[in-house]
Order: sequence, then C-alpha cells, then structure tokens
Amino acid sequence: MTPVPIERARLQELIAAGAQLVEVLPREEYDERHLPGAINLPLKALNRETVMQLDRSQPVVVYCHDYQ
Repeated sequence: MTPVPIERARLQELIAAGAQLVEVLPREEYDERHLPGAINLPLKALNRETVMQLDRSQPVVVYCHDYQ
C-alpha cells in the first residue's frame, strides 16, 4: 500500500474512529517527545514480530518527523 499524507483534521477523525497511531522514531526521540496516544515501533526495528503488536482490524497511521 502506498503511503498517503494526511492533514491534522483527518488524523483526528481517524484516531477518533479507532486508528492506531505509530511513531517510527528512534526510541530516544520518542521518549523525548511524541504524539499523545502514539506507540513506538522504531523504523529500524520493524519486522513481522514488532508489527504483531498492532490490531489488524483497525487502520494504522504512521508518523515520522524528519528535521532535514
């Protein structure tokens, strides 16, 4: 599936409807600052086992902030 950028209002709608918010930041960055309600699955650690934490019946919104 191709990633689709969304606006804040759409994110709020998705979260209100039960979507899971996943931040793929390194653990240190997530611990320092993350979006409320987000879970951390660092990008470099993503694999079949780590994504098993997600509820496959609900949409997933993935967030990664790049300072560059």
